[in-house]
Amino acid sequence: MDQNTIDVGVLKLTKEDFSSDQMVKWCPGCGDHAILHAVENVFPELGIPKEDFVVVSGIGCSSRFPYYMNTYGIHGIHGRAAAIATGVKLANPRLSVWMITGDGDSMAIGGNHFIHAIRRNIDINLLLFNNKIYGLTKGQYSPTTPQGTKTKTSPQGTFERPFNPGTLAIGAQATFFARTLDTNPKAMTAVFMEAARHKGTSVVEILQNCVIFANKTHELITGRETRDDNQLFVEHGKPLIFGKEKNKGIRLNGTSFEVVTIGKDGVTEKDILVHNQYERDPGVHSMLAAMMPPEFPVALGVIRAVKQPTFNDAMMASIEEESAISPVKNMDDLMNSGATWDIE
Repeated sequence: MDQNTIDVGVLKLTKEDFSSDQMVKWCPGCGDHAILHAVENVFPELGIPKEDFVVVSGIGCSSRFPYYMNTYGIHGIHGRAAAIATGVKLANPRLSVWMITGDGDSMAIGGNHFIHAIRRNIDINLLLFNNKIYGLTKGQYSPTTPQGTKTKTSPQGTFERPFNPGTLAIGAQATFFARTLDTNPKAMTAVFMEAARHKGTSVVEILQNCVIFANKTHELITGRETRDDNQLFVEHGKPLIFGKEKNKGIRLNGTSFEVVTIGKDGVTEKDILVHNQYERDPGVHSMLAAMMPPEFPVALGVIRAVKQPTFNDAMMASIEEESAISPVKNMDDLMNSGATWDIE
């Protein structure tokens, strides 16, 4: 059955259908718990039979995810989740494939697989848990750790400039990129739904807190006192407005963004940039993904969602085309094709 034509009401799946009987072994207070619950809420709403879900992971705290979902799953090796997920999707394009990874798993040892899965536009859903640290291996700095942070492997402060997952994904020609917070389950669930509906590689960065080794690393964005001025929820067709009083906005000044205050210096809502998630040119999307406090708020929600042919659709079309014109229809045809001879 084509998963795109299934009547959701017929299946009547619930969150409990996807809940595993395994003990969840994440630390109390870890943001992974909220992400798990959001995924459990999304899966029954997609109208896909439970046996058509596959959850694939690499190595890391996030990568225990397949054990905690009552679906088919593969716990792979470090950095190779994208390669496994690609193989699963190409072997059976009907499957809904969800890749679970962390900032270390996908951007260090798995960096090459990460960018090429995105470039090929494989029809998989990639959830990237970004806590800006290696949690499972006890607190080493990762590719997203802020420069200057002192960790077990950077006691003087890391010298490296961090990756921004959004700009990296969009630079690799992502057709879908969204960002969400582990502290906002409602928004997170909505973003996961949009990612699931996207045809192609959907990349969702979840700003997730590690209470043990990088506690409050996202505090400027999630803290009660500062979050209103540091969170910008983007929505297609609406101006980029934020702030506690909803009076701040993002304006394009030449080729750069600037934060302005509506009602000050003649600025009106008409001056504020309107979000277009379907714009094919990645320039503004990349700029949105790059915004970080304290200069700018963090863009949350669906930043980019454009239609492009998928690798798996192109591959299946090629197989069908070649099969139609090939003289080889079965094993006998194959064994008797080409140069043959008899042995006496």
